[in-house]
Amino acid sequence: MSKTTTDATPERADGTPPERADDADLGAAGSQLSTAPKEELPGLPSLGVIGWARWFWRQLTSMRVALLLLLLVSLGAIPGSLIPQSGTDATKVADFRKAHTFLSPIYDKLGLFHVYSSVWFAAIYILLFVSLIGCIVPRTWQFVGQLRGRPPRAPKRLTRLPAYTTWRTETEPEQVREAALALLKKRRFRAHLAGDAVAAEKGYLREIGNLAFHIALIVMLIAFAWGQLFKSEGNKLIVEGDGFSNTTTQYDDFKSGNLFTTDDLVPFSFTLDKFTGTYETDGPNRGTPRTYQAALTYSQGAYGKDQKRTVKVNEPLSIGDAKVYLTAHGYAPVITVRDGKGKVVYSDAVPLLPLDSNVTSTGVVKVLDGYKNAKGVSEQLGISAFFLPTYTKGSETASTFPALDNPVLNLTPYHGDLGVDSGIPQSVYQLDKSHVKEFKDAKGAQLRDNLKPGQTMKLPGGAGSITYEGTKEWANFQVVQQPGTDWALAGALTAIFGLAASLFIQRRRVWVRAVAGPDGVTVVEMAGLGRSESAKVPEELGDLAGILYDQDEKTTPEPEVAPAEGAEK
Repeated sequence: MSKTTTDATPERADGTPPERADDADLGAAGSQLSTAPKEELPGLPSLGVIGWARWFWRQLTSMRVALLLLLLVSLGAIPGSLIPQSGTDATKVADFRKAHTFLSPIYDKLGLFHVYSSVWFAAIYILLFVSLIGCIVPRTWQFVGQLRGRPPRAPKRLTRLPAYTTWRTETEPEQVREAALALLKKRRFRAHLAGDAVAAEKGYLREIGNLAFHIALIVMLIAFAWGQLFKSEGNKLIVEGDGFSNTTTQYDDFKSGNLFTTDDLVPFSFTLDKFTGTYETDGPNRGTPRTYQAALTYSQGAYGKDQKRTVKVNEPLSIGDAKVYLTAHGYAPVITVRDGKGKVVYSDAVPLLPLDSNVTSTGVVKVLDGYKNAKGVSEQLGISAFFLPTYTKGSETASTFPALDNPVLNLTPYHGDLGVDSGIPQSVYQLDKSHVKEFKDAKGAQLRDNLKPGQTMKLPGGAGSITYEGTKEWANFQVVQQPGTDWALAGALTAIFGLAASLFIQRRRVWVRAVAGPDGVTVVEMAGLGRSESAKVPEELGDLAGILYDQDEKTTPEPEVAPAEGAEK
């Protein structure tokens, strides 16, 4: 049995390149082992309008252009990540315009404040989509044709293939071909008898993986576009015991895609029953959350049954296409305000904003209606609040631990006009002090006091009182509705497996020819051909030849060649 050879084909005397010489010699057997379109140079002098259109289409649907468009999409997404986007945060865009008066007009003309809805990004996106479609459809049709057909017949000269071996046997050619056919089918080759040889092919999963990868890219592009056009995202801060209904008016802030309508909102509601947060008490991780979860009671639709669910970080509540994420937590001291006659004019939990990891918090209490001072004159009260969940002497400006171990509420009251009726929007967490007066204590200093739960601050001159009743907790939820995420995930996974198949599976062909030689002894030839130069084809051919050779008990050594006359003996 001779050794397997992998010699390269030499260039022909007429200057024909080796690969084209092989194609000419091997015929259909040497055709491409993939569905990638062959690049042909057009006859430029005789193109015409139709010719140029075909040339442009071939360029657009080529892999080279598709990769270039993918690169452009990636580059186009960079300014969308670095520059504030009007669809995401209009406030940051406004601040950027004020801080960069020279760049802002340029960015406006280039559409950099709304990259993903700009004309140039949409053009790249659509061209990439068309390129992938134009590449996949003909290749899929061609691959279906290959699956419906049979492996090509063996070329006349198997010796020109990169992997080749031969031996002689007394077994009849028909029996050798039948044994080879059975062996190749057992090794999961598509094999059939074609004339005096067995033709077999394997590795179709490579092309399936290649096509699956490209189809998955299209699915991901569609899912991404669909999700951006119909997405919605809103935030809502909820105090324990309060509820939320999924309507745009209930959100603290809300943004959506260009094609989103309020009818697309998933109908549901929920109530925050309790927030639970526990923290590490010692060691280097002191203050790090151990338990961070919100117990909810929710219902879907107008008449849905109440259901219980605990939402944790990275464990959202999923209702239809909507997901409810737990994003933040803080404290809401319960404050009761009474006027000079003892009448309760305000009593509610006031959410305060955390300033640090130990939940040192600040905020404002605004009493807008119903309050009258000691003289019976209607006024508005504004109270600056500073809250420490764990108060420690010597550290009056910051909490030393995030849990409610020793809560203290520092209050600074003001009275007068808070400016809420001026028509200028105000933050509920800030106090306009331009038209208010301070309360003075007995020493003439600004009134300020630290309260523990249950304690009361008396306003001077019989102007009323402020009582710190206790503390509730609040949680901030982000409600995200982005259709197409499941399709995008499926496309990403399919793309990974498809790419792996196209990289690690090799498509190859094997032929086994058995014919009777001039001396009546059967000559067996085996040859293999892969899509690219690889050691796998010669190794696999050698393995198959070894098995077929060992099965044959009538193998015959090569005949000795008689020495020429006059040669030394």
